Amino acid sequence: MSLPESMGTRGVPYPPERYDGEAGEVSAYHRPSSAAPDLEYPRSGVTVDYLATGATTAGDYGLYRWHFGPNESGPGPHFHRAVAESFYVLTGTVKIYNGEEWIPAGAGDFVHVPAGGLHGFRNVADAPASMLLHFTPGAPREGYFEGLRELAEGTELGPDDMAEFYKLHDNYWVD
Repeated sequence: MSLPESMGTRGVPYPPERYDGEAGEVSAYHRPSSAAPDLEYPRSGVTVDYLATGATTAGDYGLYRWHFGPNESGPGPHFHRAVAESFYVLTGTVKIYNGEEWIPAGAGDFVHVPAGGLHGFRNVADAPASMLLHFTPGAPREGYFEGLRELAEGTELGPDDMAEFYKLHDNYWVD
């Protein structure tokens, strides 16, 4: 028997199997929408929900819901050497730097940035916005997000320590 081409893998094979059980297992995780944010940035009004961390996905990916407050916030142009990052706007309008210009992305818009791709994001409207941030593979971005909050709250690091912090978290800033 031969499957029609439309039912094939389109030339891209599935990854190797990682589960060898026979009957499946109970392992699903549920985070209710009513759960409190995992992280808050009081000055900017940003909150972050850790939907799936690299630790909970065995390093496959990290998924975070980022809620912007009405104040302008977000990182300028940068790139990552180890991870790809994707953005899916849920509400409002977010400006995303695509390596050449800041483009407006509204609810339902998706942007993918491969490792090495220049990007940034910010809320520039005087209104809240929210989006999903997806990192693959699943790097421990929580340490980066929490470190940024400490810096915003007044923790001071010298230039060498700042450089180490950014390198540790795969963040490379550009002008």
